[in-house]
Amino acid sequence: MPYTFRGDIAIADVAYEATGKTIEELFIAAGLALTETQVKDLKTVEKKETRILDLKAKTLEQLLHDFLQELIFYKDADLLLLTTFDIKITQTDPGYALHGRVHGEQLDMKKHELLVDVKAVSWHMFEVKQEKGEWKAFVILDV
Repeated sequence: MPYTFRGDIAIADVAYEATGKTIEELFIAAGLALTETQVKDLKTVEKKETRILDLKAKTLEQLLHDFLQELIFYKDADLLLLTTFDIKITQTDPGYALHGRVHGEQLDMKKHELLVDVKAVSWHMFEVKQEKGEWKAFVILDV
């Protein structure tokens, strides 16, 4: 599994570490961990709806933070659970850009067993780094 929940970091929040061989794999793992925080079984979320993402940020940390916040926005605004991510991250002149599509389906209380409601991504201890050829992120979610 490309992410590990960390119960020893935050008591009232949810902390996790995500990894990936590429920066895109890291973002996907972080997105899946965020959704799994909210839904018990990701396999119950089908690929029925699509949203297009076009994000830009000066740093990879800001880009990942914005990406995760977008997933929370779609859950809050459209009741949309997202579990499939077709994304590409490129380096731009002032920073980085993420372009792609995210897929999922409308929240269905009869179909999806909900866990906690994620309110936001915290900046506390938030980190993105490349170490020994692997990308790593540390994330705390406000629940």
